[in-house]
Amino acid sequence: MRAIQPLTALNFCVLALVVNQAPGMAHGKGIYDTEAEAQQRAAEIGCTTVHENNGRWMPCADERELHQQLRKQ
Repeated sequence: MRAIQPLTALNFCVLALVVNQAPGMAHGKGIYDTEAEAQQRAAEIGCTTVHENNGRWMPCADERELHQQLRKQ
């Protein structure tokens, strides 16, 4: 049996990390610079409010509600 080359193993690891980040991307895309942008996205996904998170804005009353609404999509 042939041994796995170090470069091939590194490529595989990088690919695995990129693929496994897909579910987390929803969260990253849900953070907006302005309250108005978050409010617009909130309306699109079925929330009526927004909340502030570390100086930026997110749709829905909190992250729990945001994730519930995103699962419905």
